[in-house]
Amino acid sequence: MTEDRRVLPVVGGPRPERADAVRNRRRILAAARRVIAARGVEGLSLDDVAREAGVGVGTVYRRFGGRSRLLYALIDEREREFQSAFMHGPAPLGPGDGDAAPAARVRAFLHALADRTEEQSELLLTAESDTPFARFRDAYYDLYRLHLTGLIERIRPSDAEYLADALLAPLAANLFRYQRHARGMDVARIKAGLDDLLAGVIHPQEGVMREAGPRPH
Repeated sequence: MTEDRRVLPVVGGPRPERADAVRNRRRILAAARRVIAARGVEGLSLDDVAREAGVGVGTVYRRFGGRSRLLYALIDEREREFQSAFMHGPAPLGPGDGDAAPAARVRAFLHALADRTEEQSELLLTAESDTPFARFRDAYYDLYRLHLTGLIERIRPSDAEYLADALLAPLAANLFRYQRHARGMDVARIKAGLDDLLAGVIHPQEGVMREAGPRPH
């Protein structure tokens, strides 16, 4: 089965809700944004969000289940745009008319995910670090992994699931922020490194690696 035939539902997409639930959600998310604006992501607590929103902390817990899920809710809008692009958009990131080379799509996905991580790296770092294995328990990661596995199976069927995890590993928010802010790497250099990793997965004849030239700094 090719990746394009898989059914990949958009994670975090809107679900039908009662009007009061919608109001509470919007109120809580707006309060969370104000708390983050005032204190940063590290200063975000559910107690503070509840006070700012004018609701009980139990309401926040029931609505979001915990701090990590609240952070992911703040990330959701941008995430839905990203998912729509790689699942339904034009090639090479999306399937386009269906004839995009799988290796080109893997490369486009990794580059787009690098840009996506750069945009919200602080929020992603906090969400992914909130509980043990939080990144791997989240449905976003499952969708990324399924998407890459389906593409890699068309390039190199042996152990595509492991290779999908291996290609996603450098885009964990903690490593990404370490490289960006402690090591001083720019996003172009990170993408160049992802290309090198991908070169070990695809066959040379796929020909989607960057052209030879000076490595970005």
